[in-house]
Amino acid sequence: MPTPTKGSRLGGSPAHEKLILSNLATSLFEHGSITTTSAKAKRLQPLAESMITKAKRGDLNSRRQVMKRIRDKSVVHVLFTEIGERFADRPGGYTRIIKLGPRKGDNAPMVKIELVEALADAPKAKKAAAKKAPAKQAPAKKAAAEDEAKTEDVEAPAADAEVQDTVEAKYEGSAAPTADGSAPEGFDIKGNENSMKFHTPDSPWYDQTEAEVWFNTEDAATAAGFTKAGETEDK
Repeated sequence: MPTPTKGSRLGGSPAHEKLILSNLATSLFEHGSITTTSAKAKRLQPLAESMITKAKRGDLNSRRQVMKRIRDKSVVHVLFTEIGERFADRPGGYTRIIKLGPRKGDNAPMVKIELVEALADAPKAKKAAAKKAPAKQAPAKKAAAEDEAKTEDVEAPAADAEVQDTVEAKYEGSAAPTADGSAPEGFDIKGNENSMKFHTPDSPWYDQTEAEVWFNTEDAATAAGFTKAGETEDK
């Protein structure tokens, strides 16, 4: 029978010892802390910290190595998604052992092994604190943003109306594009002032053309000095 690497063997055989430590590690990651004997806690601590180190890596190979010892998939998920991220900025020392005194009956020394809290001065903790600090000013900023939005809503219709009046005064039977770029109701002919051409819905360039002015009829577009797209090319 092989000799244990450190301390006395737990259980009756190496396989039994491996199973005991696996169950202890599963309970530790599931509950965050467990109460056990000092001998078991000292053997469990390096195993648990090694698994947390693998969880910090987060790759598939590390996950497979951990699942050789921990068969509960839900515990493995918690280890890699929560515990690993909690200690992402901690270089080591993820667990601690607290002495509790002797156990009644056999007088075995009992301890509590638990996961330590994340470092308060870790970069992620500082970022979180920085995000929480301005939270007190959020209501004031929110109110200011709402006031600004209301002001923009009041000014926007006036600006749109001014553009509409300018376009209608320039071209009879025309309308300016709406705020979202869609066609005004009753106007489906696109006019482009740069090329002075207009496009009807059956034009092959209709969808690619950005309307700078909309017309309700072809006659209105022609009267405004626009030429139907494609007529010059056909001639």
